Amino acid sequence: MKKQKQPVDRDLVDRSFFARVEPFLYLLPFLIGIAVFTLYPVINVVLMSFKEGYSYLSRGFDQWGLANYQTVLSDPKFSQAIGNTLKYVILVVPISTCIAVVVAYLLNQKLRFSAVFQTAYFLPMVTSITAVGLAWKLMYNKNFGIINYLLSFFGVNPIPWLEKASYSIPALVIFGIWNILPFTIILLLSGLQNIDPQYYTAARVDGSKGLRIFLRITVPLLAPTIFLVCIVNTISCFKVFSELYPLFNGKPGPFNNLYTVVYYIRYAMMENRKYGIAAAAALVLFLAGFISGFTRHSQISFSLRFSRRISITAPVSFLCPYSLAGITFVSFTTRQSPGFR
Repeated sequence: MKKQKQPVDRDLVDRSFFARVEPFLYLLPFLIGIAVFTLYPVINVVLMSFKEGYSYLSRGFDQWGLANYQTVLSDPKFSQAIGNTLKYVILVVPISTCIAVVVAYLLNQKLRFSAVFQTAYFLPMVTSITAVGLAWKLMYNKNFGIINYLLSFFGVNPIPWLEKASYSIPALVIFGIWNILPFTIILLLSGLQNIDPQYYTAARVDGSKGLRIFLRITVPLLAPTIFLVCIVNTISCFKVFSELYPLFNGKPGPFNNLYTVVYYIRYAMMENRKYGIAAAAALVLFLAGFISGFTRHSQISFSLRFSRRISITAPVSFLCPYSLAGITFVSFTTRQSPGFR
């Protein structure tokens, strides 16, 4: 006797199909936004970098080729931009991280007015970087700046921070450290507050005190947050531009000696109207970060006293996001620049 087929419940099938498709429907607006505002600009800039003699007005070009890349790689300004950016990153990230660890540790203690200090450190984050840059420009003034005024108490002669090339990097680095400290302190303070107090109690029972507890317990347990902070700040420092622009009246240093990578892209695109060269520079940065991210890994290991080991392996591909940011910057500026409509 043949078994009769059970009738198919169409409503059940429809509900099951909708349950599978529903998550993608919610993601659809996001995916459309990614395609329009990220994928299209990237593809547009990749193509633009191979167009020799590209004209934005006519959308025409002479021929396809690698001349833009040859120009970028042989340009002394691009080499200078790479060198200045690396100097900025190497100086700002370690110094700001060390200062932030100490400040966050002090703010985490049960002290009077600690909430007031936390608010004070957070205020620079809600202030326009351009306005803050103009304030620092006044502070760096050789004749009436407060920095030289304070240094005069130690017998230091007035320093031309913004007038001599030799002082331009230190001036930019000091401003950069001050600028990223609030965000770094907040992240580290959050990490400190997540450390179990029982570790400190056990250490005090064993007779450990102050500095020993800080080095053997606080720093190792805070290591993942410190590593995250270093990665985030490194990415941020590679796109240094907003700090540079107001300090030197929109110029790359007092004698054009302070080109950075992002400033070079802006220079090629906005001043020389060389959109192909700007696109090639952004692609060079992207490819460098992409290749390094897949070929090299940095491993940082932190030993803990409690017979365990924290091992964090992270790719060096943190260069990639800001290379992409540079690419997107080039594309959107070319599309939205009012002078070219």
